[in-house]
Amino acid sequence: MAAAEDASMTQNSESESPKLSDLLDRGWKFFEEVDSTNEPTGSNPIQVKVKRGMLQLEEATRMVAQLDLFSRNEELEEIATADLKYLMLPALLGALTMKQVNIAKRLEHVQGSRVYFMDYLKRCKDYNIMKFELPKTNENSADTPEEVENGPTPSFSPPDLIAMATQRQAKIERYKLKKETEAKLSEIKSAVESGQAEDEIVRDFYLLNVRKWITVALEEIESIDQEIEILKRMEAFKQNPPKPSQSQQRRPPMKPFILTKDAVQARVFGAGKQGVLPDQGIPRSAADIDNEEREKEEKERQIENDDEEALQKARDWDNWKDTHRRGYGNRKNMG
Repeated sequence: MAAAEDASMTQNSESESPKLSDLLDRGWKFFEEVDSTNEPTGSNPIQVKVKRGMLQLEEATRMVAQLDLFSRNEELEEIATADLKYLMLPALLGALTMKQVNIAKRLEHVQGSRVYFMDYLKRCKDYNIMKFELPKTNENSADTPEEVENGPTPSFSPPDLIAMATQRQAKIERYKLKKETEAKLSEIKSAVESGQAEDEIVRDFYLLNVRKWITVALEEIESIDQEIEILKRMEAFKQNPPKPSQSQQRRPPMKPFILTKDAVQARVFGAGKQGVLPDQGIPRSAADIDNEEREKEEKERQIENDDEEALQKARDWDNWKDTHRRGYGNRKNMG
């Protein structure tokens, strides 16, 4: 198969469209800038780069499809060295799609990103570029009508420890491979970018990048599947919020409990068993007050009439109050 640049140059001579290699290089550069920046991903300058990078890579993908660069009937060795880098187009598109931060379209974005990564992995699998297992599809993971209405059914099945151990080991191996690949890439990257590297080194450079992106795609799909599950549950919850139980619906509203020293409110809320609140400054019952008033008036009347016995009792009472504190001997004032 002829190199893509030759076909691209021929096409460019007939129209004003950019070269395929330029589209990929610019899109790849935008991704590296976005991926390595210290600015917030949601900032406007970064999101502009995301959009521009996606436009470049989408246009490159359309050109690759028109040129029919790849075929399932060919082997990896049959792909021209200059065309190897175009294998990464879906992976780069998937990575940039994940960088979008529109919350309202988050589910749409992560699903689209998964499609790009799966397309990339399937193409790499067809060419036997590296040994790996394709992630399972989510076609059979749709919620049942009962789960949509009532929420997900809790699962009590024990975890598959063997599967968990296998997945963990696969992650460790992918991590090691990714680090080894990145170390090799850093050694030959400058030579390739300078244009002075031999064809064999250039080919090795692009194959290393393709293998690195296989590990990235596998990791991304794993996290995407978890995020899709969460986003679907959140959407179902918004559309069908849980209904309150009958006990919650019938429960009467709670009345506030108020402590007060105000005499009127004390009579409203009740004054306790004895008809008084112990030493809280709240007046006693009306009957007690009336009795005391009548006794006081009777004593004053007797004193005014020079009742000798009443006068002596009054003096004794004054003396007694001088030597005893208020409330002494009154059982109603006991705590």
